[in-house]
Amino acid sequence: MPFPEIAHTRAPITESTADALVLVLPPLGDDVSPPDDWPGIAEMLTAVGFTGARGSVSRVFLPAIASVPVIVVGSGAAPDESAIRDAVGAAVRSTTGFASLAVSAPLAPAALWAAAAEGAVLGGYRFAGYKSEAPKPRAERVTIHADLEVPAAEMAAVRAIGAAVALVKDLVSIPAEWLSPADAAERATEAVAGLPVEVEVLDEDELAAQGFGGVLGVGQGSDRPPRVVRLDYAPAGAGRHVALVGKGITFDTGGLSLKPAASMVGMKYDMAGAATTLAAVFAAASLELPVRVSAWLCLADNMPSGRATRPGDVLRMLDGTTVEVLNTDAEGRLVLADGLVAASRTRPDVLVDVATLTGAIIVALGHRHTGVMGDDEAVARYLAAAEKAGEPAWHLPLPAHMADELDSPIADMQNAKIGDPSGGSLFAGLFLQRFVGRRDDDDTAARIPWVHLDIAGSGTTKAAFGATDKGPTGATVRSLVEFIRGEA
Repeated sequence: MPFPEIAHTRAPITESTADALVLVLPPLGDDVSPPDDWPGIAEMLTAVGFTGARGSVSRVFLPAIASVPVIVVGSGAAPDESAIRDAVGAAVRSTTGFASLAVSAPLAPAALWAAAAEGAVLGGYRFAGYKSEAPKPRAERVTIHADLEVPAAEMAAVRAIGAAVALVKDLVSIPAEWLSPADAAERATEAVAGLPVEVEVLDEDELAAQGFGGVLGVGQGSDRPPRVVRLDYAPAGAGRHVALVGKGITFDTGGLSLKPAASMVGMKYDMAGAATTLAAVFAAASLELPVRVSAWLCLADNMPSGRATRPGDVLRMLDGTTVEVLNTDAEGRLVLADGLVAASRTRPDVLVDVATLTGAIIVALGHRHTGVMGDDEAVARYLAAAEKAGEPAWHLPLPAHMADELDSPIADMQNAKIGDPSGGSLFAGLFLQRFVGRRDDDDTAARIPWVHLDIAGSGTTKAAFGATDKGPTGATVRSLVEFIRGEA
């Protein structure tokens, strides 16, 4: 299992037989006293310089209370769900060499046990990897000590969220040599096996027959042909339908608009959007959410060859729109365009796409915030879900004055602005907006409510923080689950 086994008990943590104890505490001072059943802990924490700052971790030994090491992690002065999640995640992530841990937040409300448990499954994630010598292991079992009854279904929900995030991290970590579009389609099928999810895989012949010109155009330079995977979780009685579209570039060289060598490192991560939408369907089905959730995983290898799409070529998208490809490294929007058209044809109540789409979003927002664009009401609902999940996100505009920059002299649209890097993420959002369908067959009908998530920055990180290790983050999975839950 890629994350620790999670358990709960009402017993005091001092009765635990775990290999180490984890205490989550705010800053101690005149207004905040240490736990009553931990004599001497205040003096010990003062001696080691513990401040209680969010995510700060100190290891102490209190033989009068416990015969095992005690890891104390700060929750900050006002611990809420996000603070407890990050604190426990930081402690479990940074503590190695112990097979089992016991966790307690004695000065926080017991109702925050789920945040602590979620932090443990997120912070305790580990990728099997390919090292000859395994790194020091993280805990295999974490027990949350909280004095309240925890229904089995709520504990199962924590595990489902952990499994969904781990699914993304696992898929994104696999080297591209072992994750072609066909391989990714097979793994997606395996991931939802046993769940009430319908799966359809379109190969290159079926994609050509149906007219997926964007996906085929991006993938035609590779010896490994593209795939589109359609997933559909449709529980009986579902009143709402959320459709997801994920960018799944299994490796992005930039195509004939070849990336510099340094920029190509890490491009196995370019299928994180597709992995995220897969994980959201997996979680919705595992949690038995009363919402229909469908997803289109648009999978292609973007490689240079004699068959590759050239700058200046024109591709015809699934809805017939022609696109002049000025930059073959602006390929994500081409595969997403097909996916948005296909998803729109099912007339969902709301449409969400997820993609590691633009380097510009990293310049604008860094590696913590997800860029969010789309219809104001749908975006507001997503941002509320992201805040509850503790995943930073920021609303960006889709400025009407930039729409003219999409025009091509020989096709309906062009996919890039050459020589003008300004507003690159916004240009990409405006491009995608053109492919969002209408609520019905009337050409004057309103477009389907739509949210665009650019995770090029938030999808990976070079430095660990909170419950998140360096590398792939699984960003937006938990936010999407909250969003879907809110659509019920």
